[in-house]
Amino acid sequence: MGIYEELVARGLIAQVTDEKEIRELINGGGAKFYIGFDPTADSLHVGHFMALCLMKRLQMAGNRPVVLIGGGTAYIGDPSGRTDMRSMMTPEIIQHNCDCFKKQMERFIEFGEDKAIMVNNAEWLLKLNYVDVLRDIGPHFTVNNMLRAECYKQRMERGLSFLEFNYMIMQSYDFLYLNQRYGCNMQFGGDDQWSNMLAGTDLIRKKTGRDAYAMTITLLLNSEGKKMGKTAKGAVWLDPKKTTPYEFYQYWRNVNDADVMKCLRMLTFLPLETIGEMETWDDSRINEKKEILAYELTKLVHGEQEAGKCKEAAHNLFGGDGDDSLMPTTELDPSQIGPDGIRLIDLLIRMKQAKSGREARTLIAQGSVMLNGEKVTDENLVVTVGMLREGAKVRKGKKFYHRFILG
Repeated sequence: MGIYEELVARGLIAQVTDEKEIRELINGGGAKFYIGFDPTADSLHVGHFMALCLMKRLQMAGNRPVVLIGGGTAYIGDPSGRTDMRSMMTPEIIQHNCDCFKKQMERFIEFGEDKAIMVNNAEWLLKLNYVDVLRDIGPHFTVNNMLRAECYKQRMERGLSFLEFNYMIMQSYDFLYLNQRYGCNMQFGGDDQWSNMLAGTDLIRKKTGRDAYAMTITLLLNSEGKKMGKTAKGAVWLDPKKTTPYEFYQYWRNVNDADVMKCLRMLTFLPLETIGEMETWDDSRINEKKEILAYELTKLVHGEQEAGKCKEAAHNLFGGDGDDSLMPTTELDPSQIGPDGIRLIDLLIRMKQAKSGREARTLIAQGSVMLNGEKVTDENLVVTVGMLREGAKVRKGKKFYHRFILG
């Protein structure tokens, strides 16, 4: 089985421009492909994780990745999949985010001579002359075709700014520049990027007469049709300072039953034969599947040692004993706590398992909250200063644990 056939078997490919040519190119290790990452935060998140895994798979098969950091396009913002306009960032913040991305990507991609390269589109986009772009690039785009793109149609009712309207042209120009400067012949991205990617391949063919190809990845959705990687407190980050390895492990340990096999196929590097065998397992082994998923993905992002510690901590935690030092922990400022302590409902809000005191009280009334291993029935319970000194362990339902200590 070639790498293209493996990607199909794993359910990763959504759309391709020229299937025969793409199959031959990547199976033969002849693809020099790029994926773009806009530095909208100081950490990559699970939404980027699939793209990184794809780059790793293709590099292992002999293809050469070009990691494009969108230091230039970040000045505008991609309207794809959004109902509002992105906030503007300063050049300093953009550069800081780019530096953070590179450090994290080195865990997945091997950079160096004849290996992967990283480029920043600020290098060329910020030097462009507007009139030159209009004359040289503008004639190859028609407004009618652009407005038919899904990424623009969904914004039309709310208002699509001219600033964002230029994003397709800029992304297409990226592909043209990378093709001419680095010999890049293929672009990958999420399937919400399809319109922009088609525009880029078309621009290269019109300007150079050379073939260029595009392939989109199937976006990873959960069983409710929402993007994976979102929790009550926001994104699941790859930076351990923003999402601890244990939180990362627990996120995958607690995915919906219906999503487990899909995640194993699309994200892990377990052989397809092994995953196929797991599909035959009895339903009673679903937690074993989830544990394998969580371990494999934590190992990819945080290393084997951290993955092992997270697995052991989870066993100890759910078993009710052992070391819980990897549990998500918040240090409370003593000056913000009364002499008697702090209300449990306030801790539930701080651990983002309740949005209000009313919601927290409802959780307690439903019997969903435990403190230090005991079910709580008193919605007015105060967690004492003594409990906090020893570490107060709050549990909501079966999945969410948090420890509070005095700072």
